[in-house]
Amino acid sequence: MAGPKQEPGFGDVLLDEYFPAFDAVERHKITIAAPPATVFAALRTADLAGHPIVALLLAIRALPAFVTSHFAGRPTTRARAPVTLASFERHGFVVLAEDPPREILIGIQGRFWTPTAKIDALSVAAARTPVPAGTARAGWNFALREEAPGRTVLSTETRVTCGDAAARRRFRWYWFFVRPGSGLIRRAMLASIRRAAERGAERAAG
Repeated sequence: MAGPKQEPGFGDVLLDEYFPAFDAVERHKITIAAPPATVFAALRTADLAGHPIVALLLAIRALPAFVTSHFAGRPTTRARAPVTLASFERHGFVVLAEDPPREILIGIQGRFWTPTAKIDALSVAAARTPVPAGTARAGWNFALREEAPGRTVLSTETRVTCGDAAARRRFRWYWFFVRPGSGLIRRAMLASIRRAAERGAERAAG
C-alpha cells in the first residue's frame, strides 16, 4: 500500500512512475552551492562512503549486498576504495531511468532481510512488473531542483515495495532495526555529493 511522503517532494517523476505504491519510505535533502548540472555529475563520482562511520555501517548491513564483498577480507592497512554509483551497479543495483539534470532512479530487488541479503537480477523491463512473492523491490532516487542561480536542492528518497504479506512482515522487522543507520548513511551520502559538487563548481569558476 502506498504510504505518504515524509514531506512534499519535487521532481520525483521517475520514482512515482516505477514505485507508485510502497510499503516503506525514507527521504532526505540538502542544499548545495552548485548548479544542477554540476551536482548531477557529482552523483556518479562522489565517494558515497567517504565518512568512516558510514563505511562501517555499510560494512555491517545486509542492504545493499555488495557491501560485504566490497569490504570483507581487506587488510586494515589497505586503503579503502571509493564507493561510487558504479560500485552499486556492480553489485546488483540497476539504473532504471534518468533525466539529467533533474532525476536519476536506481533499483534493486531481493530478500534484504536474510543474512546474505540475497539479491535477484533486476532489469529495467522487470522493474515495471509486479514484485515477485517472497521478495522486495527498492527504488532509490536523487532529485534536483534549482533553488537559485548556482544553488541546488538535492533530495534522495527510498521506497520499498514487498511482493506479498509474508515478505512485508519480514521486511518490516528488518526495517525496524536498520532504518536509523539507513538514515545516517543517506545523509552522509548527500554531504559527500555536496562536497564533490561544490569542489567542481569552484574549479569551474576558476
